[in-house]
Amino acid sequence: MKITTRELILVSLFAALTAIGAFIQIPITVVPVTLQYVFCAFSGVFLGARLGLYSQLLYVAIGLCGVPVFTKGGGPSYVLIPTFGYLLGYILCALIIGYLIEKQDEFSFFNILKCVLPGLAAVYIVGVPYLYMILHYYLKKPIDFSDAMTFGFYPFIIKDLVISIVIAIAATRVIPVLKRAGYFKVRSKTGVKEI
Repeated sequence: MKITTRELILVSLFAALTAIGAFIQIPITVVPVTLQYVFCAFSGVFLGARLGLYSQLLYVAIGLCGVPVFTKGGGPSYVLIPTFGYLLGYILCALIIGYLIEKQDEFSFFNILKCVLPGLAAVYIVGVPYLYMILHYYLKKPIDFSDAMTFGFYPFIIKDLVISIVIAIAATRVIPVLKRAGYFKVRSKTGVKEI
């Protein structure tokens, strides 16, 4: 499917925002607290499934090419960093949120939150097992899966749930503005259209 110049700019913008989010961080245990999830989720909310997916794929691809846009640098060897699974989760997160948003008829707080939470779940479903596998099998750390949950889930889930609520609140304010300006896709009886 052809991508327009405007879409390319939006994809690049959200890839850049996700990269910036990596450097706004609070280092805690193995997994630092960053704002990457915020921009990843917004890419799904505002760009939809296809462009949201592209933005996160672009972000990860740039990092794997060696540009230091990840929390600990970049390069192909980053796939061996325990937290790389969360980056893969962001790709799935943007896709899921965008897909669910595109199915909505009404953009209320609860409807948007119901779209955002499965995306958040995808981040952890991919990220925590990846964290465990790298720590246990590659780095040979004597940990079990419950330790991986302790390092990569329990310290962050409350914070991410609160962030998800903030994302839903912000989206309920921004989406009507984007719709009025003609920059937001909504459902119609014949499919998704831009108004």
